Amino acid sequence: RLKNLEVPKLGDCDVHVKMLAAPINPADINMIQGTYPLLSPLPAVGGNEGVGEVQEVGRRVAALKPGDWVIPADAGLGTWRTRGVFPEETLLKVPRDIPVLCAATLSVNPCTAFRVLADFESLAPGDSVIQNAANSGVGQAVIQIARASGIKTINVVRDRPDLPKLVERLMALGADHVVTEEMLRKPEMKDIFKSTPRPRLALNCVGGKSTTDMLRHLQPKGTMVTYGGMAKQPVMVPVSAFIFRDVRLRGFWMTQWRREHARDREGVAAMMDTLCQLIRQGQLTAPACTEVPLQDYRAALEASMKPFVSSKQILLL
Repeated sequence: RLKNLEVPKLGDCDVHVKMLAAPINPADINMIQGTYPLLSPLPAVGGNEGVGEVQEVGRRVAALKPGDWVIPADAGLGTWRTRGVFPEETLLKVPRDIPVLCAATLSVNPCTAFRVLADFESLAPGDSVIQNAANSGVGQAVIQIARASGIKTINVVRDRPDLPKLVERLMALGADHVVTEEMLRKPEMKDIFKSTPRPRLALNCVGGKSTTDMLRHLQPKGTMVTYGGMAKQPVMVPVSAFIFRDVRLRGFWMTQWRREHARDREGVAAMMDTLCQLIRQGQLTAPACTEVPLQDYRAALEASMKPFVSSKQILLL
């Protein structure tokens, strides 16, 4: 429901924020459905990501001032609102010279893409990565961040009616190869590895058969990182992959990373600076977005749950 609430009184360590834009992500839907590992106490405001402008700060607030742009420092802030009063430590300052849609979609997908590329394998220019759900928000960010680092990407997508259009869009972002899940099983995959080394890193956001097929192309001692499960099916791994190729299977959750690095201000700042720099240089763009006024939230929620949607719904606040 869309409800009118009183804006709480500003405490000494609080920040009054006017929200500008907030996306609808799969995790937001899962939280509403009650199936996400992190659930806000009810009644709750939805939305884990977005950007807002500081209106007023409490007298003990040192790092923020009116006019600054801020994004959530952690999940569960409740960003689908026009205004809010939040404790200073729950917000991160971001530069105002990046596009508003980039700022609104910065804290989840690009950060996830950055961490999965950086934290599991030491990748060098010329190395390659294979990923499924390559048209997702994380997938698009992986393509662009990898491209900026000289890393090649093999991108797996589901077959669909507008496949040529999607392939064209991902290639324009910097994808080296785009293949369907069906093609993963075909002998033609060998042609890709004539010009591109076999990947040391696989990124899985789907689960099920797609993941098993993707794993076959991983180098011995390579790592597969699972950060999502859109097929709602388990990850199935042949025993031979463990015994004869010694592959590693890992998991990643951005919320967990943030909690473990809550005191590592320098590490968080370095990641955000790198991402903002890529945005400024035109090497990292916001995913394809559909902008929706807040009062049309029902249509936006429905659109975000349809299959084969390549556009992220963004609530304009």
